[in-house]
Amino acid sequence: MLQQVIDRRLAGKNKSIGNRERFLKRYKEQIREAVKRAVDGRGIRDLERGEEVRIPKKDLSEPVFHHGQGGQRDMVHPGNKDYVTGDRIKRPEGGQGQGSGKGQASDQGEGEDDFTFALTKEEFMQVFFEDLALPHLIRTQIAEVPEYKTHRAGYATDGTPNNLAVVRSMRGALGRRIALGGESRRELHRLEARVAELKRHHGEDAAAREEIAEAEAQIALLKARLGLIPFLDPIDLRFRSRVKTPVPSSKAVMFCLMDVSGSMDEQRKELSKRFFILLYLFLTRHYEKIDLVFIRHHTQAQEVTEEEFFHARETGGTVVSSALELMDKVIRERYPPGEWNIYGAQASDGDNWHHDSGRCRELLTDKLLPACRYFAYVQVAEEEQNLWEEYSKLAETHKQFAMRKAVEPSQIYPVFRDLFKKEGATT
Repeated sequence: MLQQVIDRRLAGKNKSIGNRERFLKRYKEQIREAVKRAVDGRGIRDLERGEEVRIPKKDLSEPVFHHGQGGQRDMVHPGNKDYVTGDRIKRPEGGQGQGSGKGQASDQGEGEDDFTFALTKEEFMQVFFEDLALPHLIRTQIAEVPEYKTHRAGYATDGTPNNLAVVRSMRGALGRRIALGGESRRELHRLEARVAELKRHHGEDAAAREEIAEAEAQIALLKARLGLIPFLDPIDLRFRSRVKTPVPSSKAVMFCLMDVSGSMDEQRKELSKRFFILLYLFLTRHYEKIDLVFIRHHTQAQEVTEEEFFHARETGGTVVSSALELMDKVIRERYPPGEWNIYGAQASDGDNWHHDSGRCRELLTDKLLPACRYFAYVQVAEEEQNLWEEYSKLAETHKQFAMRKAVEPSQIYPVFRDLFKKEGATT
């Protein structure tokens, strides 16, 4: 009999979302390494597309069932024209099958087949940014326009049909019918029992027949009265009630400070942009409500748009404190620390006017770090100048201040993950 199998899965033919998710979870480490290799080989602006990754086949071992040695078993091989029952098949020489590749098999070297599969854009970005979070993010006080969350709050006597609590309504209807008809049912049962007794013992007596007739009339009246009690009355209906309550809103702002002075050549600027593009993608992907403030500086600092931050080409001398002063001004004017989680990220080559580096440390110590949940500094040059020395003093005394170096494009992603890893997570 011919059988047909029709695949009605929503995922489509030959696809299984559940199996794919289990696969990604099982080989998490291998996929993460493959994603890191992919990042090194593509432009930073191409991060939001998918990727084809390769995993060595030796890492994909699976438990299998197989026959043990010995015993007797019958097998049917399709297309057999040379052997009949009882023939002994010669074992291949060497004890192993021949390779299926082109040319002759070799007994030298070691090879492996790679398992290749494609990560979607969503899967790639999930692996790319997993285990990352803004450090020390806390709930702030309720905003002027608070967020609301609905939750169950018992039952109400009115509501929409989709919120009708059927079981609760039927329970109420049953209770009402019992309460309204309880006395009548007791009287009905008494009269029915009396009629049965009279018919059994005094069926021929005239007085008994008269009493039976009166009882049956009362029984009919009681049944009619009980029949008037509705099975379900509007008063029985109960609807699931939901109320809205304000919840604290995690309002956060990230300040992005980038040095565009003359000492920042194209390579260093590109490293800084790579870091901030990663930060921008991470924040906009993981946090729906977060403000981004972009500040570029040379001798003067200026708040700019996202487009100007990544593409403007002006340059000049170096006064790093101008950016920190502007950040402090914007915080005081627009982002009260009691209502906002404030973060800062700064990228520079460390070159600064000598007398200004001490001023930078004072601004961070006295004004910015007390207001910030976290402040990260990335130096895109190997040489440790006076700004690095001043910031090193801050790192020793302030746990919400972190500093790293990234002098090559391949170092940007590891540094970024180290700076923004979740609390308690390992990279």
